[in-house]
Parts: sequence; structure tokens; C-alpha cells
Amino acid sequence: MAITKSERRSKIKRRVRAVVKGTAAKPRLCVFRSNKGIYAQLINDVEGVTIVAASTADEALKSANGSKSDVAKAVGSRIAELAKDKGIETVCFDRNGYLYHGRIKSLAEGAREAGLKF
Repeated sequence: MAITKSERRSKIKRRVRAVVKGTAAKPRLCVFRSNKGIYAQLINDVEGVTIVAASTADEALKSANGSKSDVAKAVGSRIAELAKDKGIETVCFDRNGYLYHGRIKSLAEGAREAGLKF
């Protein structure tokens, strides 16, 4: 019996999460993608807290126009700005089981262009 998309993604997610750990100095940039929006947050796994978060639901990004990839790039640059305000330069990228293309890739490129290193 074939596994479903969500089961496949959760297996990949567990595999990636076993390796990628976020600390206060180098937090984990976790990405979640839904049909309508995209969400990103910087997480300190040692303390179990979210440092900063950005999404398409934020007031600053609600007016972003363009394709879903363009909006994802704006979310990436916004999360990088918020990270810089907190003094964070480098992060570990957690694609959360999604393939690295499309909106996930656009978000990562937007964050890199805004100054985050990963």
C-alpha cells in the first residue's frame, strides 16, 4: 500500500529534524506552507521558544501583491529584517519536509538577499 503525501512529508520532516537543531546563537528557520499563505519562524530548540515570526497573515505583508512565490520572497526578506533587529546573522534552514523549490526556495532566496546566512 502506497504512503500518502502527508506521511511522506512527515517521514522526511523527522529525518531532517534529527539533524537540524536551533540554538540561541544559530536558530532554526522553520517554514510552513499552506495553500493560501506561507509562514516562517526562528526557533531556539534548546529553550523551546520562537524568537521571531513572519507570515502572509502579518499586517506588514497583507498588502503584498504578485504570485505566491513573490509573496514568499517578501516573507523571507521580512524574517531576515526581524532577525537582524534581534542581532541574528546565521540560521539553520528547516524546509519542514517540503521540496526545495517554488515557494520554499523563494523564501530562502529572499532571506539570503536580505542578509541572513545559511
